[in-house]
Amino acid sequence: MTTILYEHDAFGEHETPPGHPERAERYEAVRSALASERFFGLVRRAAPRADRGAVARAHKVAYIDAIYESAPEDGMVRLDPDTVMGPHSLGAALHAAGAAVAAVDAIYAGEATNAFVASRPPGHHAPADRAMGFCLFNSAAIAALHARAGHQANRVAVVDFDVHHGNGTEAIFWHDANAFYASSHEWPQYPGTGRASDRGAFNNVANAPLSTGSDGQRFRRAWGDILLPALSDFAPDFIVISAGFDAHRADPLGGLALTEADFEWVTRELIGVARAACGGRIVSLLEGGYDLGALARSAAAHVAALMEA
Repeated sequence: MTTILYEHDAFGEHETPPGHPERAERYEAVRSALASERFFGLVRRAAPRADRGAVARAHKVAYIDAIYESAPEDGMVRLDPDTVMGPHSLGAALHAAGAAVAAVDAIYAGEATNAFVASRPPGHHAPADRAMGFCLFNSAAIAALHARAGHQANRVAVVDFDVHHGNGTEAIFWHDANAFYASSHEWPQYPGTGRASDRGAFNNVANAPLSTGSDGQRFRRAWGDILLPALSDFAPDFIVISAGFDAHRADPLGGLALTEADFEWVTRELIGVARAACGGRIVSLLEGGYDLGALARSAAAHVAALMEA
């Protein structure tokens, strides 16, 4: 089967201040890791730019307008304590969303079984109406909602193994009976959401908070006992992965103790659910991961598993 990799120079051009963990070197680390001989079988495509209509599937028009208006011609604009825009940031976020949409289209066109978008900035903290936690546009939600609006996917799911809970995705899906969100994440940890008791308006949310220090065994138990069964029960027509690698034991922003093998394991398990439910259709989007070496190795393990699907 074919896996498409979406990349673009814009992902390395999004500006953040010196010392900011969400830095351009993250993209270069992933890009370099996926340039090795092991990944010669990837189909590589440049990420296109999303239009406003695609972004508006997940975000309010007033917020989209505000982001366009806030984009600086020079210097940087701070949107919240953690989230910054420079002159190239809007373009990077639009290319990230555009790649997510293009990946869905390519899969439905039969050009690939799955795809990985090596983008930044990340997106899963952005709800419908604001920037938050390094995130401008929620590309995972945009991809899922595009699969439903533009193709035959009635029931869509986003699954998230970033160390931080994807509060933005959860909020966008909360009142949508045909959209499902599942997350494992460190608790307590930014942004303070994602309690196990938070289930969505239609029992369409599944959270598995993990205590600080949790290792791969606890992570695998959470997915195997809670999240994967809930995803299977939902029976999605399309699956989007928010692939954050900051739950790695080396990550400076997380307090979990996962390794590359754990990310490979959960990827294979998600592929298994996708095969049974929706013909293997998966789009995976890069979220967090802030130790460059751990990020590179983890992304490589994840993409290698997708290629073997």
